[in-house]
Amino acid sequence: MSGRIIAFVNQKGGVGKTTTAVSVAAGLGRRNQRVLLVDLDPQANATSAVGVQGRGRAGVYEAMLSEVPVTSCVVTVPADRIDVLPSSPNLAGAEVELVPLMARERRLLAALQDTRDRYDYVLIDCPPSLSLLTINALTAADCVIIPVQCEYMALEGLSRLVDTLDLVRRNLNPGLFILGVVLTMFDPRTRLAAQVVEEVRSHFVQTFTTVIPRSVRLSEAPSHGQSIFLYEPAGKASAAYAALADEVLARTGVAV
Repeated sequence: MSGRIIAFVNQKGGVGKTTTAVSVAAGLGRRNQRVLLVDLDPQANATSAVGVQGRGRAGVYEAMLSEVPVTSCVVTVPADRIDVLPSSPNLAGAEVELVPLMARERRLLAALQDTRDRYDYVLIDCPPSLSLLTINALTAADCVIIPVQCEYMALEGLSRLVDTLDLVRRNLNPGLFILGVVLTMFDPRTRLAAQVVEEVRSHFVQTFTTVIPRSVRLSEAPSHGQSIFLYEPAGKASAAYAALADEVLARTGVAV
């Protein structure tokens, strides 16, 4: 079976998108899945979050713009049992450089063509914008996971994202679908958080059962270059992301 390509997308920043992409990647790696984490954000937060230095090495920019083989750009992270296609500051210029290129929306798809036989899952961490880079991710992906923060106006902007998904389906990738919405930064002490969970679930039947708790450890882990499974393996956040990885496996047809 060929590997599944999943894009983690939300044009709103600060919703736990990168943390979720990294944590699900590590969670799947711990379930003996072959995982490639693609950092498509010029800020390179997913790259640094797993202890990889993107500056000065070939990565997703070179794979998309210079057609350097992905296999020669991948960095293995043994502790999390995953591979990473790193980002770097070079990617910031890709938006402009992609514009005149032929099939500019399909550059990432072309770059990832040979990865389907090598990996069970290719997870793409998108930039927090509906940019040409994000369109590349949505064109390459089989499905998307949308992280949503459990705070006021959580649904703000999601209608625009859904409209973008519809446009991509109509024009570039007819098979694209929402694998799930994941609720992040849940604080059980507030009534608002519970209301947000209820509201999101009423709008999106694809919402995952697992809810990710607000956690100081989750925000600390990237600064140590470690996934939450390494930084606090016995914590609530680790347990939640392990459960979320199991849900992803179940929804993509892999027995847990």
